[in-house]
Amino acid sequence: MSSTQTARTPEKLKDNALQDSIAILDFGSQYSQLIARRVRELNTYSELLPFHTSATEVSRLKPKGVILSGGPNSVYDVGAPECDLAIWKLGIPILGVCYGMQLMAHQLGGMVESAAIREYGRAQLTVVHHGQLFNGLEPTIESWMSHGDSVTELPPGFSIIGRTMATPVAAIADEERGFYGVQFHPEVVHTVGGLDIIRNFVLNICKCSQSWTMDKFIEEAISNVQARVGTRRVLLALSGGVDSSTLAFLLHKAVGDQLTCMFIDQGFMRKNEPEWLVETFERDFRIHVHFVKARDRFLEKLKGVTDPEEKRKKIGAEFIRVFEEESRRLGPFDFLAQGTLYPDVIESAGTNIDPKTGERVAVKIKSHHNVGGLPEDLQFKLVEPFDKLFKDEVRKVAAGLGVPEGIRVRHPFPGPGLAIRVLGEVTKERLKTLREADWIIREEIKAHKLYRQVWQIFGVLLPTKSVGVMGDQRTYQNQVVIRAVTSEDGMTADWARLPYDLLDTISRRIVNEVPGVNRVVYDITSKPPATIEWE
Repeated sequence: MSSTQTARTPEKLKDNALQDSIAILDFGSQYSQLIARRVRELNTYSELLPFHTSATEVSRLKPKGVILSGGPNSVYDVGAPECDLAIWKLGIPILGVCYGMQLMAHQLGGMVESAAIREYGRAQLTVVHHGQLFNGLEPTIESWMSHGDSVTELPPGFSIIGRTMATPVAAIADEERGFYGVQFHPEVVHTVGGLDIIRNFVLNICKCSQSWTMDKFIEEAISNVQARVGTRRVLLALSGGVDSSTLAFLLHKAVGDQLTCMFIDQGFMRKNEPEWLVETFERDFRIHVHFVKARDRFLEKLKGVTDPEEKRKKIGAEFIRVFEEESRRLGPFDFLAQGTLYPDVIESAGTNIDPKTGERVAVKIKSHHNVGGLPEDLQFKLVEPFDKLFKDEVRKVAAGLGVPEGIRVRHPFPGPGLAIRVLGEVTKERLKTLREADWIIREEIKAHKLYRQVWQIFGVLLPTKSVGVMGDQRTYQNQVVIRAVTSEDGMTADWARLPYDLLDTISRRIVNEVPGVNRVVYDITSKPPATIEWE
């Protein structure tokens, strides 16, 4: 809606039913979000908070326990991050992980110093005392270490419950107060039994109930949307990805025809996807999709463009223009629905907040486009039901709502689509070449029943050509890269060890069936040092 129009301020929502939770103070570890996800895997709600969050603010969450994450600092450095000392007086169990354990020792009267032997990677942990934290685990645990400092003197009341060859104080406990510390990372898959340690802390020590379920979330989310929206109209920019598609299903259940889904076909989707998406939504689920044909506009903007960042900016800017035009034509709308996820909120914490209302404002279209701000005169109130969910939780919501499997298990797909998988200049002909090759790649991975075993698999069209021989004649044609990776969250990834016969089939089919391609190569680089996408 334009700034010249007014909208009734939505009634204040009632608080969600109280549920047991764990507060996680983030000290900058790359694994902080993973801790939150591990707790939620136990059907217990967790929330990631900045390390400096006051004890008063933490208390408002009414947590049954607190976890202090790892971090890159040394506790004895000037200006090192510390938590509010009142955290230790909340009267609830606390688990310190890596830096969190060192901070626990430091703030409670112990000593932390630079270690004589640093410890990175796998290390055998000997359990000195099982107690509640290590209950049910083996006497020796393969743990994942990443530290250059060690606790050299215990705080009063603590005892050693675990050690390694290089680290005499690798796990500590004050069981009377419910304080525990581990020098390793139980949240990563490399620590054998790591989830059991987190389970012991969350369920047995903190006594959390397992009330965080996606069925309950769906019920509460629909109720909250209905209360917030009332009889007003909602606009959703539909991308066809898991997040926006699942959001469309949830909103349709909540407000029915008050929802308008807009799909902008910029010409960079995979083969048959736009048509399949619209047909599936409208025919099978009676969710109307406003289909915007804009392929020529986007291709025109990319003429002569080869730099990947410039591609993204031009695609983003054009998307905004099309979105603005269509929303004005179809509107007015009171709300913009976005598939914002919890990691998005964490990364932009404290930004984009209206100081008058305390609400987040629509300065970005988050869906799958990740592009620049909306025009100032298009101020919508936001509806973001998924802003407390991780990606894997959205997939569970999708299953609960009956979202088609073809969308629910869909691999991540970049907002600019094939435009950043066609390296170099993007043309209609080069897009067609990649579409056909990518179709074969995905068709064969599904035929071999390996689609769910990889995080992503796709084709990349290189901007160079190579010499080949086809039909006894010399060729000078395109090269296609197969990129397939395994990952848990996309932050790190390893190249997928696909069967040779599968790669052989894909290669032969692409060369034989896709005009203009005479060479297929396989990317065997992990992330890091490479990224998953090529651009």
